[in-house]
Amino acid sequence: MEITFVTTELSPFVKVGGLADVSTALPKALRALGHSVTIVMPRYPALEEQGLLLARRLTPLKFTLGDRTFEAMVLDGRLASQVDLVVVDLPGLFDRPGVYGERGEDYADSALRFAALSRAAAELVRQRVAGGRAVDVVHCNDWPTALVPTYLRQLVAETPALSAVRTLLTIHNVAHQGVFPKATLPTLGLPWDLFAVDHLEFYGGINLLKQGIVSADVVTTVSPTYAREIQTPECGEKLEGVLSLRGEALVGICNGVDPAVWNPATDAALLARYDAEDPSNKARCKGALQQELGLPIEAHAPLVAGVGRMVEQKGTDLVAAAIPRLLRATDAQVVVAGDGDPALVAAVEAAVAKAHGRAVFVRAASETLVHRIFAGADIALVPSRFEPCGLVQMYAQRYGALPVAHATGGLRDTIVDCDAQLETGTGFLFDTPTADALLGGIERAVAARALPRWAGLVRRAMRLDRGWERPARRYEQVYRSLSSG
Repeated sequence: MEITFVTTELSPFVKVGGLADVSTALPKALRALGHSVTIVMPRYPALEEQGLLLARRLTPLKFTLGDRTFEAMVLDGRLASQVDLVVVDLPGLFDRPGVYGERGEDYADSALRFAALSRAAAELVRQRVAGGRAVDVVHCNDWPTALVPTYLRQLVAETPALSAVRTLLTIHNVAHQGVFPKATLPTLGLPWDLFAVDHLEFYGGINLLKQGIVSADVVTTVSPTYAREIQTPECGEKLEGVLSLRGEALVGICNGVDPAVWNPATDAALLARYDAEDPSNKARCKGALQQELGLPIEAHAPLVAGVGRMVEQKGTDLVAAAIPRLLRATDAQVVVAGDGDPALVAAVEAAVAKAHGRAVFVRAASETLVHRIFAGADIALVPSRFEPCGLVQMYAQRYGALPVAHATGGLRDTIVDCDAQLETGTGFLFDTPTADALLGGIERAVAARALPRWAGLVRRAMRLDRGWERPARRYEQVYRSLSSG
């Protein structure tokens, strides 16, 4: 199949969250299954700054939004995975720091920026189809590309063959929706009749994610449990009714982990490599990490790690609250790595400052250090209040660090709670996102680490099939169902 994959992030070049990893790994896995995939994304300065080679097309891409005409430069590239890349240079819109705008979704300029990207992607597909080249599916991601299906439908009158192109929208986090004032609508080149309850209208404003949900041929999200959760008032972020109406056209598919990137048996970032069959070198990695971070080099001390964005959703405040109590109750050491909300960063810093050298905070850790943290850790913390899929728990399992996680969303789908004898399970789940519950989960894991069966538990977690082939085959099934339908 011919698949166009429209995204705003691409690891390792432009990364805010898990979308960057998915945008790299899923097209790679689809190509390995024999499909042709072209990634379309905006031109950020970071792409070429990090050494990505791009070739400029001679003919610019022209289109209009409202009363404004755009002339975008198009650049072609190819990733190491041999997946094709098309980069759209929209002057004045993406040649700035950051990805989504300094003031986030409420920053009005973001509506125009991402509408222009979506319209450019639609025009690229139109030109390809008009030239006789097939495009079977256009796969969009989150609110910044959610208008692509709508623009494609507008262009059918100009290029009737576009009616055969199917669209899929993946929601990576329903909390991010792209909500803007009603007055923004004309600047996006959209007719006023779309300002309706069953389209863009959202409490007097417009909601780009909502439009994508109602206009895409199918909507996916990144785990089966999250697909169910977002159809409830507790997790639907006021879109639960719209999502419920999609019925069987709303599908949950768990993300995967790229085994070429996340593999302790081949990871160049590690002092010593190991695998599930012989994880003995994990102890060497732990000692090396303790030395690197200035922690006491104590093999017996459980090393507990929290890695990721420091925001309320991820439960960073719960980690900060649990650290002093954990250090009083156990002989554990703690590593926290990440960046984000200044108040949460300060809370973690304050907790670490009182830890008497048994805890360390690494702000904005490098990718290689993150790999070493997972390799050295015994236990990984994932106390997210909600989690569409989550990658930290899968990275941790891959490296033999057992996750302690809130039983929500994709965490519930990727972690089996251990029984008391450690005969089953791949981690430790707790039911409520509180510091008490997190601490209880950590204490369960610390106690389990002292049992003889802990080594078998580590091997069981490391042997899990977390690669992208299975998710890619599930996406393949969904693509084919659209084509046959």
